[in-house]
Amino acid sequence: MPPTSTPRVRRPEPLAAKVPAITALFWVVKVLTTGMGEAASDWLGEMSIALAAAVGVLGVAGALVLQFRTRRYVPGVYWSAVAVVAVFGTMAADALHVALDVPYAVSTAVYALALAVVFVLWRRSEGTLSIHSIRTRRRETWYWLTVLLTFALGTAAGDLTADELHLGYLPSVALFAVAMVVPALGWARFRLDPIAAFWTAYVLTRPLGASVADWLGKPHSPDGGVGVGDGVVTGVSAALIVVLVVVLTRTGHGVQEPSDDVRPAWQPTR
Repeated sequence: MPPTSTPRVRRPEPLAAKVPAITALFWVVKVLTTGMGEAASDWLGEMSIALAAAVGVLGVAGALVLQFRTRRYVPGVYWSAVAVVAVFGTMAADALHVALDVPYAVSTAVYALALAVVFVLWRRSEGTLSIHSIRTRRRETWYWLTVLLTFALGTAAGDLTADELHLGYLPSVALFAVAMVVPALGWARFRLDPIAAFWTAYVLTRPLGASVADWLGKPHSPDGGVGVGDGVVTGVSAALIVVLVVVLTRTGHGVQEPSDDVRPAWQPTR
């Protein structure tokens, strides 16, 4: 008899949506992760470039493996993955500028183009960019690739305004805070596509949080640093994230329900 082939074992698909519903608390935690990622990346880089690279690469690999192995949204697992992707995305953006001397204007354009390409390919592959549809492995892969690029793009854009355009940290905070209002108003008043509104705001949270972290952590300079220190900003923001994730876990807040598939991506759930 001819040898029989061993049946291929496929990892089961998720039981439910693997990302949280979009609520006000979602945006609070998201901004905190962006600030923590910026401060942590700079803090680790000041201690050792090799240490920073090891933490970034191993951290993002481990967190995403754990995230992909879960079959539903688990707040601690999901936000841990977002936090380490924030650190890694910051390093990716900074590496182009520091190691290769690429201007922030160029790296911002490069990451923006890469993100646009991913959006086009994701849309062609799955037919939707809605986060309420993240219920398959393939869609989850597209989602995390997009998240990584939004962090890198946001980091480069924030450094572009603060450093190369000489706006400084606090004016950059104001700039991106106002910019975040635009997609919200566009969705609420002018019928902007909710998926476009969500991803626009998602990108803008990165330079907003990073600018706040730089303003607080960086030493006094023409850019306007307060001088608290990157290590302190990392610790405080990480502690706040942990507290909020505990709240999310205990209350079940943010778990998507089946009806979320038709709810606009910008609209908070109750």
